[in-house]
Amino acid sequence: MTLMGKEVFFDTKDMIVSKTDMKGHLTYANDIFLVIAGYTEEDVLGKPHNLIRHPFMPRCVFKLLWDTISQGVEIFAYVVNLTKNGDYYWVLAHVTPSFDSNQNIIGFHSTRRVPNSETIQNKIIPLYRKLCEIENSEANSKVGIQKSFDHLVSILNDADIDYDEFVSTLMHAA
Repeated sequence: MTLMGKEVFFDTKDMIVSKTDMKGHLTYANDIFLVIAGYTEEDVLGKPHNLIRHPFMPRCVFKLLWDTISQGVEIFAYVVNLTKNGDYYWVLAHVTPSFDSNQNIIGFHSTRRVPNSETIQNKIIPLYRKLCEIENSEANSKVGIQKSFDHLVSILNDADIDYDEFVSTLMHAA
């Protein structure tokens, strides 16, 4: 699987911000999100956040992301997103649960910034390509996602690090 379209960039000073409800439907998108993704506020509010999911993005990474934030824990992840016109853009996403006054999760908040391009080219694209190959090798998508997830976990176990440490090392290696 390869990335289709052209890569879209945003300024390193800018932050893409969005908020979702518990089901992942967008409740807020800042102007930078809308400009980069090519949507209007009316296009996205109330729609599933996966509206911008790129086919190159391994579903096992989203499984890990949702498993983590659903437990009330923040996560960082490298994500490639799809624009309305079929182009793509990379982000380093920081996703956190939002809580009410009783500490119940009521939604999720994501802030994305520009990732290091060398990290994307040399580490993330090869990893995501392999994870996607594993996912797509199975007729049953759930089996493919689990096998891909297991592969990611084995990479982390072999390196004797957890996912947060893995992302942190990539963030600071640049």
